Amino acid sequence: MLKIKRLYTFIQQTFLPLFIMTFGICLFIVLMQFLWRYIDDMVGKGLGISVLGEMLFYAALGLVPTALPLAILLASLMTFGNLGERLELLAMKSAGVSLIHIMRPLIITLCLICIGAFFFQNNVTPVAQVKLYTLLYSMRQKSPELDIPEGVFYGEIEGYNVYVKEKDKETGLLKDVMIYDHSDGFNNVRVIVADSGRLKTSADKLFLVLSLFNGESFENLKSQSAGPKGKAAVPYRRESFSTKDILIEFDANFNRTDESYMQNQYIGKKLNDLQTFIDSTSVKLDSIKAINAKNVYEASYKRTFSNAKKGNSRQELKDSAAPADTVATDTVGEPIVIDFDSIYQAQTPSGQAALLVRAKSNIEAVKADYYFKAATLGDEAYKVRRHLTEWHKKFTLSFACMVFFFIGAPLGAIIRKGGLGMPVVISVILFIFYYIIDNIGFKMARDGVWQAWEGMWLSSAVLAPLGIFLTYKAVNDSVILNADTYLNAIKNFIGKRSGRKVEKKEVIIYTPDYAALLPRLEQLADGCATYLAGHKRWLNYITFWKQGGKDHTAEKLADEMEKIIEELANSDQNLILNKLMDYPVISGYNQLNANLKDNVGLALGIFFPIGLPIYLLATYQRKLLRHDIQVVQKTSHELEDMIKNLETKN
Repeated sequence: MLKIKRLYTFIQQTFLPLFIMTFGICLFIVLMQFLWRYIDDMVGKGLGISVLGEMLFYAALGLVPTALPLAILLASLMTFGNLGERLELLAMKSAGVSLIHIMRPLIITLCLICIGAFFFQNNVTPVAQVKLYTLLYSMRQKSPELDIPEGVFYGEIEGYNVYVKEKDKETGLLKDVMIYDHSDGFNNVRVIVADSGRLKTSADKLFLVLSLFNGESFENLKSQSAGPKGKAAVPYRRESFSTKDILIEFDANFNRTDESYMQNQYIGKKLNDLQTFIDSTSVKLDSIKAINAKNVYEASYKRTFSNAKKGNSRQELKDSAAPADTVATDTVGEPIVIDFDSIYQAQTPSGQAALLVRAKSNIEAVKADYYFKAATLGDEAYKVRRHLTEWHKKFTLSFACMVFFFIGAPLGAIIRKGGLGMPVVISVILFIFYYIIDNIGFKMARDGVWQAWEGMWLSSAVLAPLGIFLTYKAVNDSVILNADTYLNAIKNFIGKRSGRKVEKKEVIIYTPDYAALLPRLEQLADGCATYLAGHKRWLNYITFWKQGGKDHTAEKLADEMEKIIEELANSDQNLILNKLMDYPVISGYNQLNANLKDNVGLALGIFFPIGLPIYLLATYQRKLLRHDIQVVQKTSHELEDMIKNLETKN
């Protein structure tokens, strides 16, 4: 009987609730972004709750591929961050369980999720996208719900502009109504003015019924006038009415568009259908290109001349469109040299102009024909590229989920921060980076700049090495993402050295020999004085590179200082122990690689763009080193005085 280890159960119980929670949050966020994008197509259309709910459902299904990688990244980061923050990860490693062993149950779970993501992307997403985009198109085609504002002309009714000065919100009465009816064209505009009116929709929602009270209408009868235009007077008609009903065509129903068009697009096809379209269209494009290439060759001047010279007379060959200075043979095999420049010069000016016009028209016709063929081929090639990008997208989603897990899990184990603080920030930054790279690759593949597989797998190729690197560092307990490491490096760079901590020992085995240490302290102070006198802050550029950045004198002084500190650390005098903490932690006495040979260093120095910045940085470090040596000299003298006073008292 298969028995799951308790460790695996614990890891699964920690990961799965976080994954479900983060997936819901990520899906909600991308769904809100979708709503903001298409909000203009939904507002003011009078759509029912059922239609909006259906649209949100299909949108949520279509956005699962976007939310799933982000949810896996955030959940894995939070899971291992929580384990590290609660020291549970440390306890597992202390028990001899490696990080890969800890990740094993989640790797199996992620493999199942990736397989499910592939089938979801192949079987569910096409259906959801077809229904979603069909629904969105139907929403765009629906007429907006009528809400005529006050004090402005309302032009959402096709063929009419309506002006209402005031509306009674309780009774729905429109006051001081003015209507411009240009449904028959702007030359036959009808103007209607009324004291009040009411607007309602017919029972079948196909017409608007506008009831007007106490008004007049003015109609231009230009279309009925006879006689020459612009000479006869244009009649018009004026009508006064107490009640008038106007029937306006206005379809307010929500009509669904047929889904067959979207199903034939790349978004509505499965993997097999995409492959079938790619293969068939590629074969068709290849055959069209072969035919076009053959036509270009047969229509060329060389091909035309070689076809025309057979069976033609010398004069016909001279009149044919062969290239200048062409050598050919006539029917009896005699060579013919045709010089088109001399033939052209022999023509009259009118004949030359006619030849140029004819040549130009032929060239423009050929150019237009090839432009049309190129546009046709371009459209078909674009469709093939879009199908190829969709084909690769079926696989990139599953691979991205696995890559994000191997980024999030090691990252959480390294930073050891749980909750929704730091993990959310890191996840958002990484996902934005992934999204930008993925969009760049997609657009390059879509526009034909790159191959489809290069563009669609670009983001995975960029992030996969990052996942491998972080996993390797996490397995080896690297401090690459430890903030203290970088803070200490910055402090050393700006000259803020880390302080020493020397505490009084409870048991002292070897008491310091103060008498023997006094000459060593004096020698250390003298060595510091000699160093400061002989090592200025600025060093000759060529000399610096010849030395390779080595400073053996400073290295010897630092070693002697550490030996003295180690012996005096056994003292039972608090004053001496406190003074030892004034010694700096000397570093930076080798500005370059200590094993760098003189000739190699000089060659690097001659290479000016690299040599000068390194020289300036080494000069700054040299300044910090001089300051440390000065502190060593001062502290050594003070320790000498303290030891002498101690011996005097004793």
